[in-house]
Amino acid sequence: MSNQDVTTHKFVAVLNKKAELGKVVNALAHMSVGLGASAIPEEKELMGFIDYIDKDGNHHNNLSKNSYVILRADNSNQIRTARKAALEKGIRVVDFTSTMQEGTYIDQINRTKEIPEAELEYYGICMFGPIAEISELTRKFQLWKI
Repeated sequence: MSNQDVTTHKFVAVLNKKAELGKVVNALAHMSVGLGASAIPEEKELMGFIDYIDKDGNHHNNLSKNSYVILRADNSNQIRTARKAALEKGIRVVDFTSTMQEGTYIDQINRTKEIPEAELEYYGICMFGPIAEISELTRKFQLWKI
């Protein structure tokens, strides 16, 4: 288990409030899996994954001890802007667009190739990075409330 200080990094998801709730939840699940799976070894250590074990010795899977905040954007353009800024800062980003829910994964790949980035409809982005940088990138977003 890592001794990494949980006050240095956090996970953030920014979701498009204009998208249907079911599509946003689907996007969040896919992005979260992608964020963890795509991390390089140094990032995995910072992500602080640990196993929880109950009194009976049952494992309760690999969760992060870092905070995970879900925020809402007013529209796709706000997500696009945050994505660009995060990438420029070297923040780990996984995004999800409307094309990623159309048909098979082959259809999704082909459809995404047909659309310029400026025209993609973003359902959300997930980010992981230093708290100060993530906070700066997401300061204009509000907490997601159902």
